[in-house]
Amino acid sequence: MATTTQQCRTCGRTMVKMPGSQNEICPVCHTVGLFKQKLRDRVLFHVGQFVDAAANQYHKELQRQPSRIIGRRRAVLCGVTYNGHRKKLEASIHNVRSMQRLLVGKLGFPNASILILTEEESDWSRIPTKRNIQMALRWLIQGCRYGDSLMFYYSGHGCQVPDKDGDESDGYDEALCPVDYRVAGMILDDEINATIVAPLPHGVTLHSVIDTCFSGTVLDLPFLCRINQDGLYRWEAEHQIKNKETRGGKAVGISACADYQNSADTSAFTGNAIGALTFSFIQAIEANRNLTYGSLLTSMRKKVRQAQQVVGRLMPFETSKSQEPQLSSSTRFEIYSEPFML
Repeated sequence: MATTTQQCRTCGRTMVKMPGSQNEICPVCHTVGLFKQKLRDRVLFHVGQFVDAAANQYHKELQRQPSRIIGRRRAVLCGVTYNGHRKKLEASIHNVRSMQRLLVGKLGFPNASILILTEEESDWSRIPTKRNIQMALRWLIQGCRYGDSLMFYYSGHGCQVPDKDGDESDGYDEALCPVDYRVAGMILDDEINATIVAPLPHGVTLHSVIDTCFSGTVLDLPFLCRINQDGLYRWEAEHQIKNKETRGGKAVGISACADYQNSADTSAFTGNAIGALTFSFIQAIEANRNLTYGSLLTSMRKKVRQAQQVVGRLMPFETSKSQEPQLSSSTRFEIYSEPFML
């Protein structure tokens, strides 16, 4: 198949449009070049050799860029154990520490730019109460600027509550449960979106990794990626969600399961309890170079299904009781050619 070339309007570099592409990002100045052809909303794509080559080339170009292009990195890692609760989660703190090691040791996040909230912290402001989580999310987004990479990680209980403003197609809001949720209440997806998604300025990227039940659309992002066992996918618009756009930035959500599914902690991987999503996410990044979002999601789903088999919980892929990691975004993109970068 033929490719189409186009000059970047900002720096003059030649950008190459691969077959089936809607746009290409200039590897030098990050300008997005739009081509004449437009994607149909529900067109299906599959893995091809050309997208692997595009992803590898993009990574090489980014590695040659000056450090000023990369920007700052900042993360909030929240793990709620619910000590004394009958549904205590043993794995939450281990999940947070594992994610911290990945960010610092593998991905180069400075320790000083990572804010951790668990019930083990000696500083009261770092206990994962509703107020402290809200404050941490405001800190995450405060003062962000072009080139910054932000991350919000959550391990704890999640739930659904009746939707009161009519923006959910299934009639339920997704919510996170802070340690004091019985007294202070839960943190709804509407609030999460308003706090860390809506303010995102141009050139800032936010990733969320949410290891909890009912988490598929917990950031209320406009587009949800539907992908089958063969790797074919489509972006599905969340038509009931209105005014959920960013201010030009990009938000990507990676969650443990669909809104109607449960997530699980398991000892099948290491012998110690760890979130299935958390482990599969870390393993995919550590085991693979030049990951795309498509290969990340495929790897994670494979790991989770393997764990379900080990613990005797194997069920058909399509059933509601299976745990399937989800991908959502503020914009549609080609998941097998877009490099995954934190």
